[in-house]
Amino acid sequence: MEAVERVQRLRAMGSLCRQQAAYNSMNKWKLLAEAEYWDHLADLELSAHLQQCNAISSDEKERPQAIPTTNDAGPETISVA
Repeated sequence: MEAVERVQRLRAMGSLCRQQAAYNSMNKWKLLAEAEYWDHLADLELSAHLQQCNAISSDEKERPQAIPTTNDAGPETISVA
C-alpha cells in the first residue's frame, strides 16, 4: 500500500471517530482522543514519506553529472549514467 493511501485510511479512521463522538455523548471524549491518535499516526506517516522523498531528491541533486578526465588533448567530460 502506498504512503498516500495509508495516510488517507488513517485520516478516515479519525473522521469516523469524530462522527461517532457526535452521536455518542457517553464516550465523546474517548472517541475524540482516539481521533487525535489516528490523525497523529497520519501525520507521522506523511512526515516519513516526505522525508524519504526529500532524501531521494537531495541524492539526485548531489550526484555529479559529469566526471572530468585528463588526457593529452585537453580536459574533457564524460557523462555518468
